[in-house]
Amino acid sequence: MALKYLAEQQQFSASGVAAASAKAIAEAYHIPPQLLAKILQTLAKAGLLVSHAGTNGGYALARPSAEINAFEVIRAIDGPLFITSCITIHGTCDLAGHCTIKEPLRKVNDSIKDLLSGIHIADLVESDAAPANALAGGLVSIAL
Repeated sequence: MALKYLAEQQQFSASGVAAASAKAIAEAYHIPPQLLAKILQTLAKAGLLVSHAGTNGGYALARPSAEINAFEVIRAIDGPLFITSCITIHGTCDLAGHCTIKEPLRKVNDSIKDLLSGIHIADLVESDAAPANALAGGLVSIAL
């Protein structure tokens, strides 16, 4: 939600880079400020956000919103994404040689990764321009 907020701010910024404070984002989405501050710091450490110090400082996207995907955001906050303990960064479990579900679960894990990798922050941004343009075009008739 914070990245979506920052992407929307960036979209309407004349310079293309807009910093927002953790407090502003927390208020916009009714998120506890301390929790959000920790998450934003984690995202900055992962290189997804940049932090700007000072009175007009805050956080901004490190890259264009179309280049940041949901998988890397989740990975930055929660660590590696695995749906089972048999597929981890520590290797395979003791039953790996006899397991009959390892391969199907790997496919599910890969599918989830691929799906989340295909969702970009830019996809979450709501465009306010589209409804205004539709209304400005004139009368709309609806056939029943």
